[in-house]
Amino acid sequence: MPATRVLVVEDEPLIHQAVADRLRAEGYEVVSAYDGPAAVEAFTAHDPAVLVLDVMLPGFDGLEVCRRVQQNRPVPVLMLTARDDEADILTGLAVGADDYLTKPFRMRELVARVAALLRRVARAEELGHRAASPVEVGSLVIDPASRRTCLAGEELHLTPTEFDLLHALATRPGEVLTRERLLAEVWGWEGGAGATRTVDSHVKALRSKIGPGLVRTVHGIGYSLETR
Repeated sequence: MPATRVLVVEDEPLIHQAVADRLRAEGYEVVSAYDGPAAVEAFTAHDPAVLVLDVMLPGFDGLEVCRRVQQNRPVPVLMLTARDDEADILTGLAVGADDYLTKPFRMRELVARVAALLRRVARAEELGHRAASPVEVGSLVIDPASRRTCLAGEELHLTPTEFDLLHALATRPGEVLTRERLLAEVWGWEGGAGATRTVDSHVKALRSKIGPGLVRTVHGIGYSLETR
């Protein structure tokens, strides 16, 4: 089996080398780019399975890279950011990023996140092949086979992770799902209690598209989809 290809986009040479070396040691094929334009070119030329993408880049930033590559085909993106700022994180999620890590980070965690993104894509493809029935909750209709979502007859434009998050909640309407459970089911993260803010950020991004009333926060526990 050919190695899974990862495009690493990072302009700081030491960080870039460390990430690339660790991914190669884990059995991945690594393609490198150091600025925005080169990242888009490398994506087109090498067709990677996943991107590890820094936000701050020469040429144009990682947000623009993410926006451009997602126009060609959906691809899982792990964003690297030096700023633990919620507005920046939500902007990244809005342009199609699936997950993020704040610098400094542990290489072990980065490798685990990459693997989790790839598992999530594989699960989504398997679910689509099974032609699972659409899920209906009130005026919300989620079709896992076509990966389309409609609310009150209007199609919603969700990122792959937003779709998977909403589907996980909609299959058990009214049930409170903990952040840890959502991390395991949507992101493939087992025991990822330290990454629960990822869930919160994606819920906020999802609410910006479906409205504030459908997903209920159960403080200190998690989230549930309202059935009204």
